[in-house]
Amino acid sequence: MEFTVAFPTAPTAPAEQAGFAAVSRAVVSAAADLVTGVQRAVVGPTNIRTARDNAWDAILADRARNAARDELTREVTAMLSRSR
Repeated sequence: MEFTVAFPTAPTAPAEQAGFAAVSRAVVSAAADLVTGVQRAVVGPTNIRTARDNAWDAILADRARNAARDELTREVTAMLSRSR
């Protein structure tokens, strides 16, 4: 015995929505280019932040947090051992 199942499908998006998305992407891209150009003009081309710079700063911040946590752990351990 076979059963045939039909699923209703959603109507396809009209062409205007696809055009709106393309225009939105173009506006965002132009805005990003403008911000990058302003950043170059203000801070100079050698001082522009990159994803690599941001990642390195995050790594350094993680290392500093870990070092501070380790130092606090050592201090607490020392205080607890003195109080016994």
